[in-house]
Amino acid sequence: MTDPRVGTVERIHVASGTGGDPESRTAVEAVADRGLRGDRYFDGDGIYNEQSDLEPSDVTLIAAEALEAAAAEYGVDLEAGAHRRNVTTRGVDLAALVGERFRVGDATVEGTGRCEPCGYMADLAGESDAATALDGRGGLDARIVESGTIEVGDDVVW
Repeated sequence: MTDPRVGTVERIHVASGTGGDPESRTAVEAVADRGLRGDRYFDGDGIYNEQSDLEPSDVTLIAAEALEAAAAEYGVDLEAGAHRRNVTTRGVDLAALVGERFRVGDATVEGTGRCEPCGYMADLAGESDAATALDGRGGLDARIVESGTIEVGDDVVW
């Protein structure tokens, strides 16, 4: 029987600068209270950090199932990291992990809030319906509590 509290890391993306193209990785170093090495937020860049009413996020996650639903329901293609999230998971109810600590690969993270889609992401993706397609399923903002490596195929355990 499959453990209902275990999902997987399906894809990893980082972008080196604000508005930069997402780069696919097979592995990334997650650094506590800092972010993913090589990502725009690791160095404090990125448009999200400019919003004073929001707590900066070290890492963002999105469910592969949400991307598949966006494609099926709206014809929106957000593959290749166009969704602007760092880690794509499968088999994980990300909304249930707000306020919870869980493991992604060797790193321990804590869900800090829902990562709602925005028009900026839709513009960068070239998909005008992207924010609507991901409304209510845009992913999870998280803080890295303990550093570690995250690799494609790793377990997500909560």
